[in-house]
Amino acid sequence: MTFLKDGKNLISILEQYHKQSIEKMVPVLRQRTISDLHEKFGLANHIKNGDLSGDMLDGFIKTYLENTTKLYHPGYMAHQVGAPHSTGALGSLIDGFTNNAMAIYEMGPGAAAIEFFMVNYLLEKIGWEPMPTQIEERLIYPHGAGVLTHGGSLANMTALLAARNHLDKNVREKGNPGDLVILAPDSCHYSILKAAGMIGIGEDNLIALETDNNGRVKVSKMGLAVIKATRANKRIVALVANACSTGTGLYDPIDEIADFCKEHNIWFHVDGAHGASALFSSTHKSRLKGLIKADSMIIDAHKMLRTPTVCASLLVKDAATLDHTFEHTASYLFHEKKQPGFDFIGQAIECTKAGLGLKFFMTLAALGETNIQDYIDTTFRVALRAYDYIRSQPDFCVPCKPESNILCFRINACDEDQIAIRDRLIEAGRFYISSTELAGVRYLRIVVISPKTSLGDIKQLIATIREIQADRVSGT
Repeated sequence: MTFLKDGKNLISILEQYHKQSIEKMVPVLRQRTISDLHEKFGLANHIKNGDLSGDMLDGFIKTYLENTTKLYHPGYMAHQVGAPHSTGALGSLIDGFTNNAMAIYEMGPGAAAIEFFMVNYLLEKIGWEPMPTQIEERLIYPHGAGVLTHGGSLANMTALLAARNHLDKNVREKGNPGDLVILAPDSCHYSILKAAGMIGIGEDNLIALETDNNGRVKVSKMGLAVIKATRANKRIVALVANACSTGTGLYDPIDEIADFCKEHNIWFHVDGAHGASALFSSTHKSRLKGLIKADSMIIDAHKMLRTPTVCASLLVKDAATLDHTFEHTASYLFHEKKQPGFDFIGQAIECTKAGLGLKFFMTLAALGETNIQDYIDTTFRVALRAYDYIRSQPDFCVPCKPESNILCFRINACDEDQIAIRDRLIEAGRFYISSTELAGVRYLRIVVISPKTSLGDIKQLIATIREIQADRVSGT
């Protein structure tokens, strides 16, 4: 009965939290020190006393929620983590309670079956052949494959490992021969550089693709990177493109890059962690033209698909390139046995893996494709209207027209002022935005990702920025 009572109270508290967030009754972000929060939460006493239930639990939850970043708040425009749908959050609760580590089918048949379905669902969105549900038919004919992972960074690394092993199957056992490189623009996500270091290629062996002033790959200059690699007697593991870039939300020319990679026999990986959500929009999926020609891609459901963190997917066009990439000898796991389902452990870095497909499925099944498309289209549209509005302001400038829900801009002031303004905004609690550099210039940056953020909120943001800067100039 304690679980049922505590659970009912928790849902009621969360419902109030949601209401206060969307109605701007609470700050979007309040940052206290770690020591202050330790004291407010009463962490040591709760562990000592073992009393976290009933009123004690209610009090702790309320204090905790006061110190969260309110993703449902219309003033939340900082990062690419979405406001999750409530039904998806229930999926997280179910997964946490059942605790089925489903990388091995027998450890979570339901969770594994749903993940299998969701991978096929995404493969079909791209236009790749889905996996056969009859496991004995696997690899009998060409088809795609994939796995859900705990974040886009892990998904990118998994893709590059598959590409590395595809190029040279001996590297996994014998180690890096020292002649491997990756081609990627400087605007790529930092996880690409991190992955290069972690999988033995080395961060110094990432060859930068030339980009324009907004960080978009110049197709006409890609050949120079290939020549550089060839002259250095290097083999190219993969070429990575953005769909879209984290900093500006701009898409690389996927179709043209795909043709280039095919011509030069290079594995083409598309980092679609954020922008591949356009697959769900008939209005914007043209941004991903040519994606079907790629060898691998990723998409984060916890960004634009309203799924609780974390839930990313790695997808490959050819299942043979992913199968058994990570499988090792373990007699307690790998042996002859009745196998009515599929073990994802051969596709994933993780051995113990949460049932990520459950919350992903429950989110999409609660919203439906029409509502997902409406959400994506609305956030992209608000960003475009914000662009039109901000660039009309004489004391602001905007470097590029948005292609997604990400927009960079700056008030006419020095770089240091942009950072100082952002700090003041966060302290005030009405808005939470981020910042990035583009062509060596510091910009403020917004991501229209809360379902409640409107152009009116962005106009208020601009007015507040103007007031803060005026106060700074006057010394108040």
